[in-house]
Amino acid sequence: MHTLAQLKSGELMGITRLKLSENLSSFPMEILSLADSLEILDLSDNQLSSLPNELTQLKSLKIIFASNNLFEVLPEVLGQCENLEMVGFKSNQINQVPTNSLPAKLRWLILTDNCIETLPDVLGERPKLQKLALAGNKLTTLPLTLAQSTNLELVRISANNLTECPEQLLNLPKLAWFAFSGNPFSRSNLEVASVPSLPSSSFTLHNVLGQGASGVISRATWTKNQSTFPDEVAVKKFKGKVTSDGYPEDELQACLKVGDHQNLVRSLAQVNEEDYLALIMNLIPNNFKNLGLPPNFKTCTRDTFPAGFTLSIEQTDKIVTQMKNVFEHLHSNKVCHGDLYAHNTLFDEDANIIFGDFGAATMYHMLTVEQQKLIEKIERRALAYFIEDLLSVCSDQG
Repeated sequence: MHTLAQLKSGELMGITRLKLSENLSSFPMEILSLADSLEILDLSDNQLSSLPNELTQLKSLKIIFASNNLFEVLPEVLGQCENLEMVGFKSNQINQVPTNSLPAKLRWLILTDNCIETLPDVLGERPKLQKLALAGNKLTTLPLTLAQSTNLELVRISANNLTECPEQLLNLPKLAWFAFSGNPFSRSNLEVASVPSLPSSSFTLHNVLGQGASGVISRATWTKNQSTFPDEVAVKKFKGKVTSDGYPEDELQACLKVGDHQNLVRSLAQVNEEDYLALIMNLIPNNFKNLGLPPNFKTCTRDTFPAGFTLSIEQTDKIVTQMKNVFEHLHSNKVCHGDLYAHNTLFDEDANIIFGDFGAATMYHMLTVEQQKLIEKIERRALAYFIEDLLSVCSDQG
């Protein structure tokens, strides 16, 4: 994090990345002094509602983030920024996306949690587009031109008002991570065989074990002696009404529909109170650790790994076999995970895996048979990428 004072003093000259969060209501024109070097501009968590036309002076700018501001229109000046690839305007009040607001080199567009009803056809005419996050808007249709988006790999359209499955996406050659729950076309009246419902007062939360887009997972113990569940459990408390992947209640239902599998985190019970939605799960043993790291700006949609991390052929083979079994289990229950990645996989020294994070999961039994086959094909592509990523760190290949 930088300060406006540092910027005005000239202390930041030559930097490539700038993050300012000081309740700004107007764009600090001093940012233009960084025109020769600035590549990443993060103006999230301010009170901004517009950007100046002078933004085009930032010739090296590749990435701009302006989440949690007051924008109602995606600024048209973005479309004039010749090297801009990544645009993130999550959690604003955007209801208009002008045709001219989408840069020619667009690779990554995040407009989650806004008020967008329609998108311009030109979105499908951005050939480099790889990642498109639109969850939590008011979209009733998607541009038919997205059928041209042959490099699109990750799409989030959950929690919108789409009345029909967007078939222009289903045959895209690279689409692998697809979340579409919480739309009229994907709503389900299916009664999921449920786990018990418990009051939130029945347990006490302790240390945080991890957190993601949809919630925080904590270790918990019971407030009263009981024999039904283990003494210690993990509780995922969902946060907010909508996340970057969709509605928390859809994640909960998908988890329950999948049921038990030896390589999935086991669901034990749920909390379904007003302002308190949670899933109670088995505690994962301490000897399990993350198999991968999330994608970065460079890889965009593909996982990364710590420097020097390797797997043997035997470990790789065992992990892949287990993940294939998980895949078959998920799709036999008509659930698309939507986020099949190494970074959502835990493993131990013996290459046993536990797969989790159902934030992007979608039940798809309500779709036509042909659509169901295409959904499975999309996620099978994610499985292939997962295998490819593991092979990239396999020490005995050759």
